[in-house]
This record gives sequence, structure tokens and C-alpha cells, in this order.
Amino acid sequence: MAKMVSRTVDLRSDTVTKPTESMRAAMAAADVDDDVFGHDPTALRLETEMARITGKEAALFVPSGTMGNLISVLVHCDIRGNEVILGDNAHIHIYENGGISTIGGVHPRPVKNNQDGTMDIDLIEAAIRDPREVLYYPTTRLICLENTHANTGGKCLSVEYTDKVGELAKKHGLKLHIDGARIFNASVALGIPVHRLVQAADSVSVCLSKGLGAPVGSVIVGSKSFIAKAKILRKTLGGGMRQVGILCAAALVAVQENVEKLEGDHKNAKILAEGLNQMKGIRIDVASVETNIIFFEVEESSKITAEKLCKYLEEHGILVMQESLSKVRIVVHHQISESDVQYTLSCFQQALTGVQDQNGI
Repeated sequence: MAKMVSRTVDLRSDTVTKPTESMRAAMAAADVDDDVFGHDPTALRLETEMARITGKEAALFVPSGTMGNLISVLVHCDIRGNEVILGDNAHIHIYENGGISTIGGVHPRPVKNNQDGTMDIDLIEAAIRDPREVLYYPTTRLICLENTHANTGGKCLSVEYTDKVGELAKKHGLKLHIDGARIFNASVALGIPVHRLVQAADSVSVCLSKGLGAPVGSVIVGSKSFIAKAKILRKTLGGGMRQVGILCAAALVAVQENVEKLEGDHKNAKILAEGLNQMKGIRIDVASVETNIIFFEVEESSKITAEKLCKYLEEHGILVMQESLSKVRIVVHHQISESDVQYTLSCFQQALTGVQDQNGI
């Protein structure tokens, strides 16, 4: 008989959160109008607030982080065949359907991402095309950074590093875009306000449906002229969504209520990582866990494969993401409690040793 799962602990991503009661109440009561005409009052409130938080002139609500990044790249690279320098392990490069190329005709120029999510400044500079060689090369127009850097385990890019990349961009007449899907996680972990972390950027895409827990949406920020162009592209891509205040109302609650919860997420991720580090058969670098993302390897010597481990956990209501034959990803969010963390660790222990722990799981 199939085992009855008594609880679910969803650690696949921080995108899986459900809207809170206060979000649902705000959505139900939202004051709305047609946002394509620029009249939705709740959308305007969210955009004003996000521009203030990020220290930019203007903001625009978009349906997703992927669309936010696509629009931003396309505004900066407005001639087909322009080139963007980005990390070889960047979200834009790997997980966004190659949209900058297929839709925008923008050529990606990947530079190696280090383990801390950065790219070496000299490698970025070496990747910038010589404008005198325009007969042979695409024209470099943009550099993209990602903060936190998801694929290297939610690593935070420092102000110092970001400022240096900003200086390099200015020196060569380029723009800087930050994929700030989890910029609030970086801000909380580093103890530095968001506006300072993105000061050097010409544009930033901020996801509201990840750690902040809104059900839908991202906001892109930049200068007024950048946002005016972005608004046209949003319409082209099908992102003009009319009475969008219903979604923006939930996002406003997320920004007001959930930023302070991120510290708890980071703490729970650390407890999970430290617990996993005690277990035989798992390889994990606890020091590398800076925010809410954990990667670990199931060692060949382990009694169980990564696939079987994930299956076992799923049977016990714990959902994680298998990344490769041996690599697994865990992401913590505000709807994961300390008791969920302890339950998860006890299930891991049982899966790896076949022995029930004192929690009687």
C-alpha cells in the first residue's frame, strides 16, 4: 500500500510559495484600471515603490523575470547583431530559451563564471570587441551580472565588484544590466541596501515571485527613457496585462512584509547545510551557502544514488530538484519552518542509512 504522506516540504525552488492571506486580501481589494493605458493605480504604486527601493528613476511591472531580462537586453541592444557579455553559467544564458538571440537577434558572448558568481574583470574587458573591427565582429553593447548568482549556489556579488564592472562599462561606453532576481537576498545577506548594490547598473530586473513570495511578476527599473522603451517592448511581447493591479497588490504586500523573512530563510538554509554536512555519503561545502540556495553531491560511495534519494524524499513529502546524476539543489523560502528543516534532515538521515532517527519518521 502506498505510504500516506502526512506533510509536504517543497524545497524545489523559492518560486513555489503560495500567496499569504494578507496578499489574497490585498488582491481582492485592489484598486485597478487599465495598465496598458498607464492608469492602474496599484501598478503605479508598486512601480513607484520599486523605483524608490532601487534608487532608479522609473520602474515597470512585467509578468516574469525572463521577460524582464529579455526586455532589458533588447532596450540596450537595439540593433540586431549587437553583443552582450554575460556569465557562462548565467540564468539569461542558460534558462531563458535563448530569447535574446531568437527574439532580439542579440549575440551572447559568455565569460567564465567563478565559483563566487563573478566573472574576472580582465576577462570581461578582453571580451569587449574592438569597435574598429566592426567588419568582422558584432558590436559589444552590454554587460550582464546576476545577483545573487543562482547556478553557483545563490552567491552574493559585492558592491565593490559591481562598481568595478560599472566603471569598466562606462570606460568602454557600454551599459550594465543586473539580473537581480534575488537581489533582496543579496541585500539582506550582505547588510547593504538594494539601491547601493545596483547603483552602477543602468537597468535591473527584480523578481517578486521568488524569495519575496508574490504569486506572479517582476519589476524592471532604470532611467525614464529606458522604461519608456521597455514599455513598448513589453506590449510587443504580450506583457501588457490590463487590470494588473490585482497582481501588483500581492507584490506590494510581498515587498512590505516578506523582505524581513529572508534572514530566516538564510538561517534555515545554513542549518540544513550543516545537518547534511554531518551525513555520510553527501558532499557539501557549508561555507558556500550564503543565501537560500544549497547544492550538494551524492558521493559514489553512498548507499543510495541521487535519483533514489530524491524519490525516497518525495515519498516522504519532501520535494527537491535533481540537477545531474549526482547533484541535488535545495531552495529555502519563507514557507519552510524550522520544524520542516528538522523533518527534512531526519528523512535524509533515514534515506542514507536506512535507520530511523529519534523523531520516529
